[in-house]
Amino acid sequence: MPTRVRSFSKINLGLAIGPPRSDGFHSLVTLYQTLALHDVVSVSARYALRTRILLQSNDSRVPTDSRNTAVRMVEKALTRMSLTAEVELHIQKNLPIQGGMGAGSANAAAALLGLERELGIEAPDRMAIAAEVGSDVPLFLVGGAVLGTNRGEQVAPVADLTFNGATEIHAVMAIPRVGVSTPQAFRDWDERFKVGPDLHSAPIRDTLEELSRTYASVSRLRKDETRAGTSGILRDSSLGEQFHLCGESKNDLAENSLLALVRTGIENDFESVVFRQYPPLREIKRQLMGLDSGQPALIAALSGSGSALFGLYDSEAAAQAAQQRLQHDGVEAIVTKTLPRHLYWKSMFAE
Repeated sequence: MPTRVRSFSKINLGLAIGPPRSDGFHSLVTLYQTLALHDVVSVSARYALRTRILLQSNDSRVPTDSRNTAVRMVEKALTRMSLTAEVELHIQKNLPIQGGMGAGSANAAAALLGLERELGIEAPDRMAIAAEVGSDVPLFLVGGAVLGTNRGEQVAPVADLTFNGATEIHAVMAIPRVGVSTPQAFRDWDERFKVGPDLHSAPIRDTLEELSRTYASVSRLRKDETRAGTSGILRDSSLGEQFHLCGESKNDLAENSLLALVRTGIENDFESVVFRQYPPLREIKRQLMGLDSGQPALIAALSGSGSALFGLYDSEAAAQAAQQRLQHDGVEAIVTKTLPRHLYWKSMFAE
């Protein structure tokens, strides 16, 4: 029987974009959060004289060659370990393509975990391999709430997001019919803020970095929790610096870290360009917020570069009300929950 791995999705609770770099990428700071919604990646592997990788999917839009992140992950992992194997992959695609939920990146991480279990090994330099495959891939080797810096591939686990002491928070994902290209979103960002041949006037914000430092320092992870179920990556020591939000005690933050984040003004910079290109997405965000509904969202935003948007809610009833508002307007909407780190790893393998 093949190894079946749940390939969970993510949202970006906020994302700050820096100016373009000489290597063509942008520095950014983001706070990822994994969700219970997932694809399923099935992996069969056996040692062989030469490597052969076959990928199939229930979705014809999924590339089945080396353009696929799962294929590239398996190729790189085997090469790094100087191994050859015959590997069969199947991706049960449930998540949207180009949706901003990290589906392709999660598929790559799931393929690596399945490969390891099938061959009875653990790949060295997991995080380095993941970063080579894609900027979002490393976060899926950590799970839960994850601080991403540089291109987003430098990741550090932070304490689980909480609301009224709970680490599973009701959520709604809105899945528009349009897909957004991340490279194009970056190009639109550069075009909007470029003011000269070598000048860039993008607004520089340190809100995300400051709030992430605050969040990590007042809601410290136990050492065993940091290591359990992850790739062994440790929290960056710089996150241990002490910062404080005015009017918030450590107990308040531990019980309601989501509200503490919202009060900092956390936002996604991509919204300033993506909403201009796709105006209906702005209306979807308004429906998710539900400010006139009596059951408003705690936060609603674009996830990554989109096109998916999310809302987080204080109750299942509020989430279901948001789902109904969107469905009434013909927008696909799915009720789910945030997935804290311990549940992420506990439920990773579909037995």
